[in-house]
Amino acid sequence: MAPWSGLWGGRAVLAGRDAYRGTPVVVRMENPNSWSISEIDDDEDGDDYGGGRRRRRRRRRGKNAKRIIWVLLLKAHRAAGCLAWLASAAVTLGCAARRRVAAGRPDADDGAPSPVPASAPTSPPPRRSRLYAFIRALLLLSLFLLAAELVAHANGRRLAAAAVSLGSLHASWVRFRAAYVAPPLQRLADACVALFLVQSADRVAQSLGCLYIRLRRVRHEPVSPPAVPDAEDPGAGYFPMVLVQIPMCNEKEVYQQSIAAVCNLDWPRSSLLVQVLDDSDDPVTQALIREEVDRWRRHGVRIVYRHRVLREGYKAGNLKSAMSCSYVKDYEYVAIFDADFQPYPDFLRRTVPHFKDNEDLGLVQARWSFVNKDENLLTRLQNINLCFHFEVEQQVNGVFINFFGFNGTAGVWRIRALEDSGGWMERTTVEDMDVAVRAHLKGWKFIFLNDVECQCELPESYEAYRKQQHRWHSGPMQLFRLCLPDIIRCKMAVWKKANLIFLFFLLRKLILPFYSFTLFCIILPLTMFVPEAELPDWVVCYVPALMSLLNVAPAPRSFPFVIPYLLFENTMSVTKFNAMVSGLFQLRGAYEWVVTKKSGRPSSEQGLAAAPATKCQQQREEEEAVTEQTGTTRTRRYKRMYKKELALSLLLLTAAARSLLSKQGMHFYFLLFQGVSFLLVGLDLIGEGVK
Repeated sequence: MAPWSGLWGGRAVLAGRDAYRGTPVVVRMENPNSWSISEIDDDEDGDDYGGGRRRRRRRRRGKNAKRIIWVLLLKAHRAAGCLAWLASAAVTLGCAARRRVAAGRPDADDGAPSPVPASAPTSPPPRRSRLYAFIRALLLLSLFLLAAELVAHANGRRLAAAAVSLGSLHASWVRFRAAYVAPPLQRLADACVALFLVQSADRVAQSLGCLYIRLRRVRHEPVSPPAVPDAEDPGAGYFPMVLVQIPMCNEKEVYQQSIAAVCNLDWPRSSLLVQVLDDSDDPVTQALIREEVDRWRRHGVRIVYRHRVLREGYKAGNLKSAMSCSYVKDYEYVAIFDADFQPYPDFLRRTVPHFKDNEDLGLVQARWSFVNKDENLLTRLQNINLCFHFEVEQQVNGVFINFFGFNGTAGVWRIRALEDSGGWMERTTVEDMDVAVRAHLKGWKFIFLNDVECQCELPESYEAYRKQQHRWHSGPMQLFRLCLPDIIRCKMAVWKKANLIFLFFLLRKLILPFYSFTLFCIILPLTMFVPEAELPDWVVCYVPALMSLLNVAPAPRSFPFVIPYLLFENTMSVTKFNAMVSGLFQLRGAYEWVVTKKSGRPSSEQGLAAAPATKCQQQREEEEAVTEQTGTTRTRRYKRMYKKELALSLLLLTAAARSLLSKQGMHFYFLLFQGVSFLLVGLDLIGEGVK
């Protein structure tokens, strides 16, 4: 091995001792964590004779050695600063996790946590303390085993060789592992890798289709361009009868702004009717919504309030009941907006004209935009996912296939297409996808308008987002079981049947959550303990990183969050896999419908007219003001802790420690960061209320 000084000498050292000439450097340090080195030219002549030359060379060597030592000290100081920062971050994370565990309670699959009276004692119940002690014991045990193996490897011997009995037991386990455990694990890993590559190829194809649409500037234009508004006759042009429906249930935070946005739509009053479909079971909320409807009716808006006595079928039952009204036959189109959606005033003018002279068109879907996408890390990650869904998946399918899943809101349906498809059905929790698939089987075409936006909210808490994702991933599996015979029997092109069965349902709704959970959360950590089965680095790092970059491409401002997005999507695979299995096999919770919690953030761009406060609103505002002044609350909620995510975090962190000993660098970093992300999510340290 060459001496360390040779690393700095370069070619001069190789030429001989007399040819060595140190390179003078200047070290500049602006702060303890920042330094730079600059080379300076030597102005001496090339005379190598005489003692003066040798003395200058010795002085120069001494100076260069001191400068090198100074640079190394600066590097060590900077490394120490980084280690101190990491240690501080780890301590902060540990303290936050301890506080969250002390104030939390384990999750339950049957509903939300019940409110706890303010008079209840603040000490955690024994169940939470036992869970925390169990998690802490497992972590301490993992650290102890890691330290023991590090000592054993440092001494050049294995831990199992300390005793003959342990050595024979270890040898037996190795033989059994190689013969019976590794082969099926490797076959399962190969199958998941194949599914992963197929799904990645589908995503790449969709991204290329989106790139083609952008480069060629493909846009949907109405068959008959809409008439230019006439100032003397505002009603001139194509203004058919449009019915607008706003289904809601206990939407106390958002009802006012959604009703105001719909009532401000730029459409002739005589050709527009607004239905507020209220399924609330809270009398105060019902009174507030009814007063808001009466206020807009007094302003000349044609608006009606409907409340069901028998609230069956959730949103599908609500819409089905509204479509049974006798006056619906006078309308040609129906626009649907959920309670938190705020359409722009020109929404109908930009969507309805696409139906004119296009009798095969059944649905026009607009894109969602989000008023709270920068609220916290959770909303930023959701924005990445949904931007890819709309701009890539929905747009590409709409352009090349004329079919995509209806998003349930911000869309305009031809009423005749709804009736021809069988109307709304309560058989699944994804009634929007259900009616879209049935309309596609009947031959109706869909259009997705990427340039028409409708603002809404994203769930700001992990609990709300988790329940929303459970419903969105269990419903498609229910629908697949019900629609498969109809798809096989229908009279449509074979390639459309194949697209519907293999791409729309199997690949994107079943295979994606299956391989994400199985490959990255189960197989990868198990391969650390069964080294005979292995996963290459390109499966663990390179291909997932490329897929994450493709997902972030439609939202370029979110590029700094590409790594958290990759880790969070793998973490959410637990919820999605559980929902997929429950929907496919009709397990408990498959038909659970929980209204997503909303915060009621208004759109700052629309400038909607503020509504005067009613009596009920004034009473509610007074109660909230008194609550803020006194600092008391009626109920207090514990933070949730999610047992599946916590258990997987322990498995991944233990596998990371094992991979560190086996010197698998890529696997170690992935398992470490993935285990930390599972730990953060399991302790609910993401989303609302987390700084």
